[in-house]
Amino acid sequence: MANVDVVRACMESCLAQDRDTADRLIAEDFVFTSPQDDHIDKAAFFERCFPTVDRLRFQKVLEAVPAGGDDVFLLYEYELKTGGRYRNVELITVRDGRLTETQVFFGGRVRET
Repeated sequence: MANVDVVRACMESCLAQDRDTADRLIAEDFVFTSPQDDHIDKAAFFERCFPTVDRLRFQKVLEAVPAGGDDVFLLYEYELKTGGRYRNVELITVRDGRLTETQVFFGGRVRET
């Protein structure tokens, strides 16, 4: 599976709250960083970040493109149940068919056009 496809499959498993699939797609030495989480490990990711999908009205991938080497840029948009639509970008490293690192860059609120 191409790295972009691994990233898409992992995103889909997280949205579906399919922990078994996500666990298979995320490496044991996985590192996750965002403005709210600084280099947390796989266990902390599953504890803090994985169960938050219930806060979403929807989430969709807008772009997933190779970024050179093992990296993939992911752009997605989501809407919170409490209101507000946002976009984030992630730089995700995939090795041997598994995510090894994710760096999240929070975007601002999406303007309605």
